[in-house]
Amino acid sequence: MPTETTPVRIAVFGSFYRGFHVLSELLKGPIAPRVQVVGVATDDVGAPFISRERRVWAYPHTQQEETMVEELALAHGLDLYKGRVKTAEFYRRYEEQWRPDICIAATFGQRIDARLFQFPARGFYNLHPCIDDGWPSHYAGPNPFQALLDSRSDHVAIAMHAVDDGFDTGRLVGLSEKIYVPPGASVVDLHKISSPLAAKFFAHELSKMLT
Repeated sequence: MPTETTPVRIAVFGSFYRGFHVLSELLKGPIAPRVQVVGVATDDVGAPFISRERRVWAYPHTQQEETMVEELALAHGLDLYKGRVKTAEFYRRYEEQWRPDICIAATFGQRIDARLFQFPARGFYNLHPCIDDGWPSHYAGPNPFQALLDSRSDHVAIAMHAVDDGFDTGRLVGLSEKIYVPPGASVVDLHKISSPLAAKFFAHELSKMLT
C-alpha cells in the first residue's frame, strides 16, 4: 500500500484519444509526481477479440490513431501489453509485476473480469460517455457516442465509475462537466473533443481520492 511519500501504482487500460490523453495526464500532468504508471494494456486493433464492428475502430481512422497509446507508452519505457487480458499470461504480469493500486479503463476493447477488477486495493475504474440521466445511464454499452448522436443529445458528459460484473453499471464516482456537441459531429469527433476533458476530470477525481 502506498504512503504519502510513495507514488500510487496505476495501470492504464486504454486506446485511441481517451487512452492517449489519460496516459499523458498521468505521465506529464500536475498529478504525475504522485503516481507511477506500472503498465499499459491497449487495443491490438487487428486482433479478433477486439470486436471492432461494435467500437470506435469501426469508424474511419488513421494508423496513427490505432497506435498512439502504444507509442506514448514505449516512449516512456512503460510495460506494454496488447494481448488478451483474461489469460494466465496476463494475470501473472498484472498480479506479480504491475501490482496496481488503481486501474483506469479509457476506451478499451475487452471486458474486464472479476479477477482483474477486484485486485487493485483502491479500485478499478472506467471513463464512460453519457449524460446526466441517472445511473446506470441509458447510454451504457460499447458505443455510447453513437447512441448519444442517435438520440440527438446536444451535449455529452464523462462518467467515472467503478468496474463490476455488469456493463457500465458499477458505482458512480463522479460526472464531468457538459461537453456540447457541434453540428455534424461524428463519433470520432466526439472522442477527440471530449478526451482532454475526460483526462483532466479523471486526474481531478484521482487527486481527491489520494488526498
